[in-house]
Amino acid sequence: MLASKQVPWQVKVAAKLVLARVPFNYQIWKRIGIFKLGAMERPEYALGVFRCHFDAANFARKSGDFVGLELGPGDSLDSAVIAKSFGASQTYLVDIGRFASSDLECYRRMEVHLRRSGLHPPNLSGCRTFADFERATSAKYLTQGLESLKNIPTASVDFVWSHAVLQHVRRSEFFATLQELRRIQRPDGLGAHRISISDILGGKLNDLRFSERVWESAFMSKSGFYTNRIRYGLLMEMFKDAGFTPEIRRVTRWQTLPTPRKKMAPQFASLPDEDLCISGFDLYLH
Repeated sequence: MLASKQVPWQVKVAAKLVLARVPFNYQIWKRIGIFKLGAMERPEYALGVFRCHFDAANFARKSGDFVGLELGPGDSLDSAVIAKSFGASQTYLVDIGRFASSDLECYRRMEVHLRRSGLHPPNLSGCRTFADFERATSAKYLTQGLESLKNIPTASVDFVWSHAVLQHVRRSEFFATLQELRRIQRPDGLGAHRISISDILGGKLNDLRFSERVWESAFMSKSGFYTNRIRYGLLMEMFKDAGFTPEIRRVTRWQTLPTPRKKMAPQFASLPDEDLCISGFDLYLH
């Protein structure tokens, strides 16, 4: 079998367009490896992701009793166990569907890993149900995306983080999502985000080949490879228009365009190389 990176992007698009319409739920697709929302079920990886955002962050209540929010937890709610270990009094986990594992053994493995790492996670031994887990970790798992954000109290969250999630928010909801994140983040709070601007068809810019009408159609956007295609320059403008002050921590770039400009839709082909060659970045939002 060809490795994933060797499969032409056209084949990946065609396969996912077909498979996304087969009536299996997400957990079945995940087990057979067709659709998978990250690697957060691995304790080492999940802890590494959290620390990537948290360790260098500076916000008022970082020393304890902070309220956290992870946007797009994906396959696992390990972040709730981790955040509690770092002093969170409450953690919101917001997604667009109920994708996270309900297997409590997954979270007990996270607890064991945290204890071995010298931390003090919540005791999950008495948890028998998912509701028990939420109580033990002071977590709220919300699965209605933007609508869930709208139900979180204003200026109630100290620390917001996401890891390769914001690029998947539907373009039609992106600015409204930023506005809600700004509303719920305390004035002395902080947002920490990793954003990839490459496609998920091979890590290039093949998503820019499509017209807006085709790409933003429900047929394409619900097929497991959607990105909102918002480029770096426009993203910076949108963060500021939503009321944030962005602080760039890291930028990754291609040396040359990975997809020929002549193959891009006109709205992208006209952008300067300095914008198109940025493949991803980390930032804090104040």
